[in-house]
Amino acid sequence: MELVLNAGPVVKLVLLILVYFSVVSWAIIFYKQLVIHRAIRDSERFLDFFWSKKRFDAIGQGLDNYRHSPLTVLFREVYRELAQNRRQADGQEADNLVADLGEQERVARVLRRSTTSESHRLEKYLSFLATTGSAAPFIGLFGTVWGIMDAFHGIGTSGSASLAVVAPGISEALVATAIGLVAAIPAVIGYNHFVNKINVLTGEMDNFSQEMLNIVQRMSSRGH
Repeated sequence: MELVLNAGPVVKLVLLILVYFSVVSWAIIFYKQLVIHRAIRDSERFLDFFWSKKRFDAIGQGLDNYRHSPLTVLFREVYRELAQNRRQADGQEADNLVADLGEQERVARVLRRSTTSESHRLEKYLSFLATTGSAAPFIGLFGTVWGIMDAFHGIGTSGSASLAVVAPGISEALVATAIGLVAAIPAVIGYNHFVNKINVLTGEMDNFSQEMLNIVQRMSSRGH
């Protein structure tokens, strides 16, 4: 604290910026840990529930128990699309083959749209962690360079280059680099950790989407 309080105004400003980055990064890390943990937990439970049931309507009634899973969102959107298509088919006569092919294409579009939306939701705020991890060390380095320049300016003004004069200014300047690393390291670790978890969830969404398309295709085939 003594080093921080004795630092120059520019270095203090740099330290305030780095503290802001650090506090926000830790808040995002705790928040994303909660969100992704719930998503993984509910996805595992939902898949067990999904394959244990034989009818879509029975699955649809239990979705609230797995509301944190992105797979639940995919199923809900497909279920709504199928229900809407069935209502439209009941109200008009059309070629069954053409109708079924159109339904499969609409379901595929719904799955792609829902997968993209859920991926964006899971990735929300991660860009701040990436920015902190890449920018914080350079912001801290700027504070250090400025502090050293200020220290050498003081040396030139006082006309003394003894260690007792040089060391305090340089040590105060190096605090900025240290705080920059303290802010950057957790952000980088958190970013890489969450990106890996999100990639796993995205893979599960892709696999589930393919399974849903196969089920819809089999349903259409039995309809003929």
